[in-house]
Amino acid sequence: MRRLNRKKTLNLMKELDAFPKVPESYVETSASGGTVSLIAFTTIAFLTIMEFMVYRDTWMKYEYEVDKDFTSKLRINIDITVAMRCQYVGADVLDLAETMVASADGLIYESVVFELTPQQKELQRMLQLIQSRLQEEHSLQDVIFKSAFKSTSTALPPREDNPLQSPDACRIHGHLYVNKVAGNFHITVGKAIPHPRGHAHLAALVSHESYNFSHRIDHLSFGELIPGIINPLDGTEKIASDHNQMFQYFITVVPTKLHTYKISAETHQFSVTERERVINHAAGSHGVSGIFMKYDISSLMVTVTEEHMPFWQFLVRLCGIIGGIFSTTGILHGFGRFVAEIIFCRFRLGSYRSTSVPLPDGHTSNHLPPITDNSTH
Repeated sequence: MRRLNRKKTLNLMKELDAFPKVPESYVETSASGGTVSLIAFTTIAFLTIMEFMVYRDTWMKYEYEVDKDFTSKLRINIDITVAMRCQYVGADVLDLAETMVASADGLIYESVVFELTPQQKELQRMLQLIQSRLQEEHSLQDVIFKSAFKSTSTALPPREDNPLQSPDACRIHGHLYVNKVAGNFHITVGKAIPHPRGHAHLAALVSHESYNFSHRIDHLSFGELIPGIINPLDGTEKIASDHNQMFQYFITVVPTKLHTYKISAETHQFSVTERERVINHAAGSHGVSGIFMKYDISSLMVTVTEEHMPFWQFLVRLCGIIGGIFSTTGILHGFGRFVAEIIFCRFRLGSYRSTSVPLPDGHTSNHLPPITDNSTH
């Protein structure tokens, strides 16, 4: 009884077989089929390798939402060198919300030589080259996000020599915290002093001939400091053509959450528009000589997430490649054989055309002449 049930089960499973086997004696092979098979296997191997490379790669996904955090402080990281002595310049931030000077105690004033060493110049040229490529190819920013914390800092290395000339510039570096509202960070002549209606700078004690706001921005970023991230103004160098010259940078700061397989941080990206002009009150160009960075905070927040292709999706795509190549090559090979057989059949029919045989009554017969005994000898 069990054997009968087992046989019925096996017979039922055989009837459900969707992949019937063809005996080898009924299989016909050909040189054209072998060639097509070789091409199919080569194509499958190539596409499989390419698909595996895509599977190993990652990409950045950008999501946008409204930034609801307006109570936290915004950190500004600064490293700027100005071609003036430290006692002649002052840096501070004017908060437009409270119209008061934000504390700039976190900034350090260091007397340095403005001229760079050959090694520092080479690193600066490389940074400027990267900046130019980033402006042309925005997809490179994804590569920078992925390599965060793996690459070195963009700050210039210290001088490897001892300069003979005395320091003629002031390096202002450090960080400060401001409210997340529009503001104005500026470097101008004289130290800043508090004022009931805003702020003022003690510029009367500085000679007008000593004004020189040629500057180099080694680093400027907002939010958490992440090594390896290149910001739009890193490596910027401006040379003043006049004593009374104003450099303006209009910055739009975008809060950004960065989530990669290496790091997870909250930072800020920004875009910038530059403008410079000579102060000439007689010509109607009013203002104050100095370096002004006016920033505004965007109401949108960007979440950048590094994503990877799931393994199941890789298997599905791989099965699609293998099945698609086999099906396509089989169809093409069958169609090619069909066309070839039609052409060869017509050629064979043309070679066996019937010959005309004259009849006694003057008519012709298109049939072949009958075979007689004499014709066989």
